[in-house]
Amino acid sequence: MFEYSFWITGSSRSGKTTRLVTYFCQWIERRMGSLGHNLSAETTKLYRGRTQTPPILIFAANDDNRRDFADRLTAAIQGCYPVLAKTPLGFFQDEVILFWPLLIEQLDITAQFPLRLRPETEQDLATKIWHSRVDENILQLPGTSEYTKIRRLLDLLQLAALSGTPIEDIASILKEGMPEQEGTPELWDSMEQMLLEWRGWCLKQGLLTYGIICELYWRYLLPEPRYQQHLQRRYQAILADDVDEYPAIARNLFDFLLNRGTLGAFTYNRDGQVRLGLNADPNYLAGLASRCQLETLPDSVTSSVADELTEMVVPSLVAPQELTIGYEPALTSSLPASLLSIQTTSRAQLLQQTAQVIINAVKSGQVQPAEIAVIAPGLDAIGRYTLMEILISQGIAVEPLNDQRPLISSPMVRALLSLLALVYPGLGRLLDREAIAEMLVVLSTKQEVFVENSAQPEPSAPCIDAVRAGLLSDYCYVPDPQQPRLLPMESFERWDRIGHRAAVAYSEIVQWLEVQREQQQQRLIPSVLAILDRAIQKFLWNGSHLPYDQLAAIRELMETAQHYWEVDRRLRQIPREDEGERGRGEEGDTLAGYKILPIARNAPAHNTIAQFIEMLRRGTVTANPYPVRRLPRAAQQAVTLATIFQYRAAKGCHRWHFWLDAGSPLWSRGGAAALFGAPLFLQEWSGRPWTEEDKTNADRQRLQRILRDLLRRAQERVYLCHSDLAINGSDQDGPLLALVNAAVPLTGEFALGSGSSQNSRK
Repeated sequence: MFEYSFWITGSSRSGKTTRLVTYFCQWIERRMGSLGHNLSAETTKLYRGRTQTPPILIFAANDDNRRDFADRLTAAIQGCYPVLAKTPLGFFQDEVILFWPLLIEQLDITAQFPLRLRPETEQDLATKIWHSRVDENILQLPGTSEYTKIRRLLDLLQLAALSGTPIEDIASILKEGMPEQEGTPELWDSMEQMLLEWRGWCLKQGLLTYGIICELYWRYLLPEPRYQQHLQRRYQAILADDVDEYPAIARNLFDFLLNRGTLGAFTYNRDGQVRLGLNADPNYLAGLASRCQLETLPDSVTSSVADELTEMVVPSLVAPQELTIGYEPALTSSLPASLLSIQTTSRAQLLQQTAQVIINAVKSGQVQPAEIAVIAPGLDAIGRYTLMEILISQGIAVEPLNDQRPLISSPMVRALLSLLALVYPGLGRLLDREAIAEMLVVLSTKQEVFVENSAQPEPSAPCIDAVRAGLLSDYCYVPDPQQPRLLPMESFERWDRIGHRAAVAYSEIVQWLEVQREQQQQRLIPSVLAILDRAIQKFLWNGSHLPYDQLAAIRELMETAQHYWEVDRRLRQIPREDEGERGRGEEGDTLAGYKILPIARNAPAHNTIAQFIEMLRRGTVTANPYPVRRLPRAAQQAVTLATIFQYRAAKGCHRWHFWLDAGSPLWSRGGAAALFGAPLFLQEWSGRPWTEEDKTNADRQRLQRILRDLLRRAQERVYLCHSDLAINGSDQDGPLLALVNAAVPLTGEFALGSGSSQNSRK
């Protein structure tokens, strides 16, 4: 089909993906004989009818990019040829599940259909299993909290799996690579043993995590001869976009296919490597270039910001001597007018002034909201809320990009969980009067509805306001550990003060609860999911239009609950004879002499509900619902709000950039974008301890990539938004401070507006 493989490299926005699509069309044209803009119906029907035609395997770094890439390819060939679009992790997961019988045979495990654990459920089960070790200080894991310690331990399993490292080698790698102050050899041995036990327990129950899936793929499935025969027959070619974001074991797959004659095309962004530190191994994937015909794309970006700043500013800011930041006078006279600064003393002032600049620019017609991106190294809840409130109050929509917050932060979710505690017995200790009052307000809110000839929904308003909800929770709520309940409103002596509208709404809630409680006692409710669905239909949906963020939270809750009870059912299905052999009974399992807390087996239903509520109340961030993004039209006229990682991963591009907290030290640090011990699992690791000098060099290289990437994604203007003091009151003296001080201060036509103070210190 093809003559040779291609390796396409270039900087951000240089046209790599477009070039890949062009090659794809050329390949299809050679295969089909002719491919024009108007493909004949007969030819299309012919190739669609050939179900035996092997598809082309398409890869993208994440799910959003995968959908965009697949849409572009399908449109380019008008759907005339089969393609299979996957992310690397998605491909490994599908292959492991599809060929599970081969793994059962190799590993000699129980023959049952595998069930993949979502990250929040994985964390919850691991916490229960390892709780005694962490709580009793048997193992001093790195981290400040139990959640962090267990998350880091699970991340080590995933790092090893995606790098092609056996779990049995984790301890030796940590001993060689970690400084002595990070831990002892005994600690690393204990961590390895815990991971081996965890993997064994999951496989016995048929539970799969991403780490276990990836290890099963590269270690057991890919080398299996029968699987190899199937694999090389199934795909004619492979196209992989942004391979600098792929894990090391993806190259194992690519090498195998290329060795068997499958040709392909790969793109590599030299300014990318967004997921370096999060399981990606870009330099190892770059080794594929030696097997391909190389093509380097010139920079196609014509932005004045990118042209004037990328080569001039980046080298000076990331030079080794500049890590201790000070003002660099040489930058002052050379910076273009497209780079401006907003400087204040406090962060509160900075948020206000940044929002005011956006408001003035939008209202004056200089820029549209969809052409603005606010990017920060770390976006805290206060900053996000403040910016959104100010802009929305002025009629400017804001779109948080891939906003991942704890599910419990949604008032609707908290109200639904309070409902569960009122329906099911034994959950009274999870309720208090404040939770009841909030539930009454949320469930009595008339949701936004669209009216005829109006593009904007009518504002929502609760039938029971906060004051009345407080009175009702004080006088009508009866706390009880086993069966808390709400009394009729007449039990409140001055119920006439509540008002008709609030009285009707409260009565509906009380009557609904009585019906559900009665049906639950009669075992007429199939599951907790049914209660949640009924409550959503009755109080939250009710034929109304929910805003996207509220709808996403509800869907996220339902998907999380469905998965949680699916795992619960799996754990309740362990054969009794197996329990007898291992002496487990009702008190739980044992691993290596340590007791595992009871998870679900033989436990009352309300225990599982309590564990589910407590898991969410710990602030667990759950997986995004599907689909994870809005329809394109929904975000057309909204300001984008994102962290650096989110924006770069989404391949964003806007006319105006606002770099929030430009003076923060977080610009040069991996932070949440770097897992514990990640450098030790790169194929290029030297085998010596990871020192502070190594960390400094890695931070410098990361900063250089970030600046080059972001500057090429800003088409017209960049605002450096800096406050002397951070949110915690500490001084901000990050690596971009010299650039902030040298940038053009906001004056003249770009002024903040009347009544706004401005600090234009140079």
